[in-house]
Amino acid sequence: MAKSMSLLWGAGSPPCWRVMITLEEKKLQGYKHKLLSFEKGEHKSQEVLEINPRGQLPAFKHGDNKVNESTAACLYLENQFKSQGYKLIPDGPAEQAVMHQRMMEGLTLTDKLNAVIHYDWLVPEEERHDSAVKRNKETLTSELKLWESYLQNVSAGSYLAGAFSLADVVLFPNIAYAFRFGLSVGRYPKLAKYYSLLKDRPSIKTSWPPHWLASSQGYDVLKDL
Repeated sequence: MAKSMSLLWGAGSPPCWRVMITLEEKKLQGYKHKLLSFEKGEHKSQEVLEINPRGQLPAFKHGDNKVNESTAACLYLENQFKSQGYKLIPDGPAEQAVMHQRMMEGLTLTDKLNAVIHYDWLVPEEERHDSAVKRNKETLTSELKLWESYLQNVSAGSYLAGAFSLADVVLFPNIAYAFRFGLSVGRYPKLAKYYSLLKDRPSIKTSWPPHWLASSQGYDVLKDL
């Protein structure tokens, strides 16, 4: 069944990574995949546009079914392969409520991280506005402090909604991304502990961004938050 799946992806992209984690958790190894370069603009290629007209990654297909939004792809895979691999949606309504809430909040964190990191990367220094930089960083700081409060009781085997779930699939790549870009371990100890607890989970370790493995050197965009 995995052979009927294909994924076009970019390394280090949290949306791409969460789909790959889900594929690993559902024991769907063997799918076709192709690594594309954001720097070379390959995400705007015709190959991608035929699957995802927005020209964004991931671009995922299962047979004739196209699912491009990363969270939608994760939900699709869990619903299509409920009895296979690890169960990513809990049974209890209380756990489901927390899972869905944190999963959607994880998408908000993605947007707020991108507002800071992409501004630093993509906007020429002479075109930047201090007010925009300050506003984006303040917004992200507030968001990160909220996640610190969610993780007050994080410990071994502790996840966002009880057992490991789609909430963690969505959140973890964001947290790894933030620390890669210089987030302070000292100022965000709960996020750092959560990162440490999950980073060696097989599905996460197997799908780790290849260029991060090649070089541990990160960036300092978030060092002052």
